[in-house]
Amino acid sequence: MYDSDKRKILSALSHGAIFFSTTIVSVGLPIGLLIISDDPVVKDNAKESINFHFNVWFYGAILGALFFLLGWLVLPLVILLPLAGLGYFIHWGLTIFALIKVFANPDTPFRYPFIFRVF
Repeated sequence: MYDSDKRKILSALSHGAIFFSTTIVSVGLPIGLLIISDDPVVKDNAKESINFHFNVWFYGAILGALFFLLGWLVLPLVILLPLAGLGYFIHWGLTIFALIKVFANPDTPFRYPFIFRVF
């Protein structure tokens, strides 16, 4: 049997890594936990966290490219700025929701809704 407190902390670290940095650290910490941990729930949470961070980067790159390509037009900018704000709000909200779920039920891996999964 696996230690529930250790499972909570490691799962929360994998999901909460985005609070440390939005660059390589946000994926590096879950990758490290995926490699080091032998707990299947922690591994599943680390994989889900990696997938979520890749989704955030992917959609951020799309929005960044649209800003770059259409930034000189006023109408797309009026649409893209609120869309970027909504994406930012959803990103942080889902991360906080994941942390709450991991602490509430440490024996079940958290699954982010509406993301594509690489792992």
